[in-house]
Amino acid sequence: MLKKLLALSVGICILVGFAWAEDYPLWKVYNDYFVNAKYVDLTHAFTPHIPVWPGFGHATFAPTRAGKDLGDYAKKGEVFTYKKHGFVATAYNLPTDQYGTQLDPPAHWDAYYPTIDELPPTYCIRPLVVIDISKKVAKNPGYHCGIEDIKAWEKKHGKIPEGAVVMIRSDWSKKWPNVSVDKPFPGITLDALKFLHEKRHILFHGHEPLDTDTTPNLEGEYWLMHHGYCQAEGVTNLWKVPEAGALIAIGYAKPKGGTGGYARYIAICPPDWKYGVSIKEAFGAPLPKYDKPLHWDDKVGMRVR
Repeated sequence: MLKKLLALSVGICILVGFAWAEDYPLWKVYNDYFVNAKYVDLTHAFTPHIPVWPGFGHATFAPTRAGKDLGDYAKKGEVFTYKKHGFVATAYNLPTDQYGTQLDPPAHWDAYYPTIDELPPTYCIRPLVVIDISKKVAKNPGYHCGIEDIKAWEKKHGKIPEGAVVMIRSDWSKKWPNVSVDKPFPGITLDALKFLHEKRHILFHGHEPLDTDTTPNLEGEYWLMHHGYCQAEGVTNLWKVPEAGALIAIGYAKPKGGTGGYARYIAICPPDWKYGVSIKEAFGAPLPKYDKPLHWDDKVGMRVR
């Protein structure tokens, strides 16, 4: 009798599972693929001390203060604290939206193209292509990815998928934040950008340095922005993702009329990939509690543990 009940229970579970998969196929994709995939963060955390173009200057952080009198709870100008108010918050003075890991919309250079809030929601997930020029950059710090590098990738992996995000791996970011924004630094040629967009119809490309190329007038970025294309800058950890076969999740802040985007890029890699963490390994709720408390450090101008 027990065996019959167990068999019946298993049969019911299978039927329910099939019904669930039929009614909600995207949930099945999530359960079958995304739960076991390996996730790799391609994003720098931004601080008041990261590299930035000198024309912009650095950000400053400060504890948030009460903006008005709140009776006995808080006086105007008083810093919110865990002890008295039960929470803290942080004020950020960001002198530019071109800071850290970012997504540049074309309105950064051309007033007639979309701002960051005008990008379509279809930017959220795409195939990820990583073109590795790191060995060439090791010999020549100013090397720029060319069409020959793209074709070498395609000879190995096949044609770049339409709508993909193409990241240029140079390993420049391995020394972050102890890097210089001065030339030479690796980049990508204008011909390569035109090939990727006009021949392969990618969504956008990305690179580790904070500029596209080292030409006097930034010809690559000029061409991109004036033709309605975006680009990613300040990306990292490209050596931790496969050259082909992964996806990329794209997130960014959405200020109205924004001409730059503080971005978060996550590579979604196959389950057997050697780097990254799976949802099963880092479910995310509840989050872990640290041994050391978060506190304000005046020397570094930010909260630390």
